Amino acid sequence: MDTATQVHNFIEELPGWQRNLAARIRELIHEADPHIREEWKWGTPVFVRNGNVCAIGAFRDHLKVNFFKGAALSDPGGLLNAGLEAKTSRAIDLADGDGIDEEKLRALVREAVTLDG
Repeated sequence: MDTATQVHNFIEELPGWQRNLAARIRELIHEADPHIREEWKWGTPVFVRNGNVCAIGAFRDHLKVNFFKGAALSDPGGLLNAGLEAKTSRAIDLADGDGIDEEKLRALVREAVTLDG
């Protein structure tokens, strides 16, 4: 199975609100950087440029967008709200009913891609 199909299947198998939000986040990541690639690692979609940029993870009560070099991001939009004690990564945790500021997310992804080299 190719990566795009794995990512599609992952999203389609999520419960309603997670499915809708994960699909939109996937779109926003690709809008932020049309050259970003999807890989399937650790049972989850990982978005890659020169290295791992971010990943989408699904948990029982939340969706997580993990930035592998998140500690180095300026995050002027204040989106990063999880993993703040980690040495290098940071994440955005989203629960049912949470929205996402799409422009701030695209800006965060662009910054993460720049850090990726």
